[in-house]
Amino acid sequence: MSEQRSATIAYTAMALIAFAANSVLCRMALREGAIDAASFSTLRFGSGAVMLVLLASRVQRPLFPLSGSWTSAGALALYALPFAFAYTQLSTGTGALVLFGSVQVTMLVAALVSGERPHVVQWVGLIVALAGLVILVLPGLTAPSPLGAALMATAGVAWGFYSLWGRGASDPLSLTTGNFVRVVPLVIAGSILVVPRIHAEPAGIVLALLSGAVASGLGYVAWYAALRKLSAMRASVLQLAPPPIAAASGVVLLGEMVTLRLVLSTILVLGGVALAIVAGRSSRVVRSS
Repeated sequence: MSEQRSATIAYTAMALIAFAANSVLCRMALREGAIDAASFSTLRFGSGAVMLVLLASRVQRPLFPLSGSWTSAGALALYALPFAFAYTQLSTGTGALVLFGSVQVTMLVAALVSGERPHVVQWVGLIVALAGLVILVLPGLTAPSPLGAALMATAGVAWGFYSLWGRGASDPLSLTTGNFVRVVPLVIAGSILVVPRIHAEPAGIVLALLSGAVASGLGYVAWYAALRKLSAMRASVLQLAPPPIAAASGVVLLGEMVTLRLVLSTILVLGGVALAIVAGRSSRVVRSS
């Protein structure tokens, strides 16, 4: 295995674990009422920006002018706030299904428009992984709040575009730092609209800081680094992995029960992801031979 391929696998694994960690941290904070959605988002991305600035200033000089763009920062804000607010109205299962379904549609349409032609086995892998996701969340599905569903779908589309725009990043750390610094005033501006509802307990603040400084800041750098070597199709399929990872984390960290449904779902999702990845690699080898 080449060093470059090993690095891509490592970055991808780090990013997917970080995404799952964000789901767990957000659920712990918001579902227990330890903090409101606006404060969680502000602290999350504020702490993420601070962490990235400190890291980037040690790795590269000068730090300014900032890399990144207001367009990507806008997409990030359009993901962050709707994501947090949606989870105050949706069950975890419903929210996950709407979010990752929206990401899938966005990135798959972009892949097809850009000329990617996935192998039939990749489509089979995607369908298997989606089936596993549905099995994971189905018992928790409820008729969703129209507003909550719309917010989560908006978050999914925004995250899809943010990922697509980062695929060509030559310096993931610099680009992510610039985007995070820019997104902070956007998130604060959006949070001003709900000032009367703002509250934050110490536990909620700690969870938001962990989500921002570690899971979001460092996790997004890893994702941008991985995206340089991932097709849009492969990136979209990989993002089906965080829900079962988050569910498994709930077993370890939150004392949730191990169920046959969780085991079956994890096997289907990760198996479908692996099938799509192997099929994509094989089709490239055939075309290049």
